[in-house]
Amino acid sequence: MKFFNKGNIQKQLLHIYIIAGLVPIGIIGTILLVSTFSMFMGYNRNLLESYGQRVSTTLFEITTQAFNISEKFTYSEDVWNILSHDYRDIDEEKNTIDKIDIIESFNYEYTAIESVEIYSDNPSIRDYKEFYLATDDIKGSEWYKKAITQKAAFWRGLSRQDKNGITYYNICLIRQIPLVDSKYNAVLIIRLSDNYFKTRLREQQYEVAISVNDGTISFSSDNSSYGDSLYDIVPVDHANKHYTYNGMQMLGGTFTMLNCNTLSAYRADSVFYITTLDHNSVKRVILIIFFIVVILLVALIVPYEILRIFSKYFAGRVKMLKSSMHKVSSGEYDIPPSLNGEDEISEAFSDLVVTAHEIKQKNAQMYKAELDKKELLSRQSEMELKMLTSQINPHFLYNTLETIRMKAVTAKDKEVAGAIKTLGKMLRFVLDKGNSEEVSLANSIDHVENYLSIQKMRFGDKINYEISIDESIDTYKVTTLPLIIQPLVENAIQHGLREKDGKGILRVDITKVMLGDNKEYEALKIMVTDNGGGMSEGRLEELKESIKTPSDDGRSIGIANVYNRIRLKYGDPYGMTIDSAQGAGTVINLYVPVQIRNN
Repeated sequence: MKFFNKGNIQKQLLHIYIIAGLVPIGIIGTILLVSTFSMFMGYNRNLLESYGQRVSTTLFEITTQAFNISEKFTYSEDVWNILSHDYRDIDEEKNTIDKIDIIESFNYEYTAIESVEIYSDNPSIRDYKEFYLATDDIKGSEWYKKAITQKAAFWRGLSRQDKNGITYYNICLIRQIPLVDSKYNAVLIIRLSDNYFKTRLREQQYEVAISVNDGTISFSSDNSSYGDSLYDIVPVDHANKHYTYNGMQMLGGTFTMLNCNTLSAYRADSVFYITTLDHNSVKRVILIIFFIVVILLVALIVPYEILRIFSKYFAGRVKMLKSSMHKVSSGEYDIPPSLNGEDEISEAFSDLVVTAHEIKQKNAQMYKAELDKKELLSRQSEMELKMLTSQINPHFLYNTLETIRMKAVTAKDKEVAGAIKTLGKMLRFVLDKGNSEEVSLANSIDHVENYLSIQKMRFGDKINYEISIDESIDTYKVTTLPLIIQPLVENAIQHGLREKDGKGILRVDITKVMLGDNKEYEALKIMVTDNGGGMSEGRLEELKESIKTPSDDGRSIGIANVYNRIRLKYGDPYGMTIDSAQGAGTVINLYVPVQIRNN
């Protein structure tokens, strides 16, 4: 190993080839040919066995479905009534049979069934559709006698002739139809479609032959094999219900690989003997051995030059990968975008390019995050300073308003007194709750209603409002940031309804929604809608950009400050969306987390 590890990769590959080429190719070739022959023969044998299992699975599936369908026919009261009734004439029989479609529905919808035949010894039944009179020949048949004497279903390979005298074979399910309280007997035959089997088992490489119990071949992909004994193909032992065979026989002057296995019928005392044949596998293996010999001869002539060219190309790519990895480890992320080739080295180089790009992006993101953090802290400090500088002694303001209200009451001006009282409630909320971390949703809604009642008094029919809250939301337990709804309502009145001609309507709808890529975050959706003048697309885009910066006009907190307070407090995925159209009004959606107050 020390010898091989000396020098560059190209030299190592050439040294390995020179030493490996000295090994006697004849011995290796002989071992390879013998092992290949054994391997491919075993492989083809396994394929043939697998195909036999596939045939067994398909046969089990079809016969099981046929048995289940026979259950519906056997225990159908409609079928019982048809078979037990004594008919006066053929018209009465036809009318009775035409009223039911249970047999025809299965006969035509399930294509694996070629036909359904019901034979009865009821002398008043004439051959019509699937119902037939059991003639003396039918009654004397082995399968009819067996069906009459036992309740269990069984399978048989049955032949039939068409009107042209051509003989056909089918695998058939046979069972007695137990007619309750009837003096007649009836036997059901479900013939499986030979063509359906050939379609399901279509495989040009293999041939299939199936017999039931010790009967003749009832299905074969070779039409000439119908009616032949299975002994002509494989030495089957019918006494063994679990008989299997996997070997080779000389058939038609050609070595043929055979696989035979058995399948016990579903809920029936019958055994299917399934034989699969491969006439061409030996020829294919010989052809493969021939190609291997050709490949070995070619391998003695051209390998050195091919390996030399490849090793040079390979070593150059490894060198480029090594150089690029060294640059990345040194903090230099500008490397070539790709490496020639489509193998593990090129994949490793692609991963290196992605890693270098991600490191550059993460460095840039960390730098930007640091700047954003400083900017957010600066904004938050600015907002808190504005709140502090705007504080007024709450008792002074409230007591002053109360004095004015009492004078209005004394003057019997109830409207003015009510307005002053509402204004006092608003001021108390702002002064008492404005600097709180959170307030109940009920307090926020009460504050909005007070504000709207004053605006209603001011503008009259221009301001009409509705507030709707989902019944599942307990407004006294759910909390939000203070003063995040009223600024949206104020914005709707100031910029939407105040200049509107006619009746203005403002709605506040509060519901629960799920946010996030996987809908994992439960949120309150606060939707403020007005039917004002709306805004143009350009003005809407300007507004969407402006809400990302807190308002500096000092007159109100503003929707921009509401947006930034939510982003500062909760982060993704919470925030605000704005939609508007000229002449159609404006909709503002606010998304905040559902917070439940313990006390």
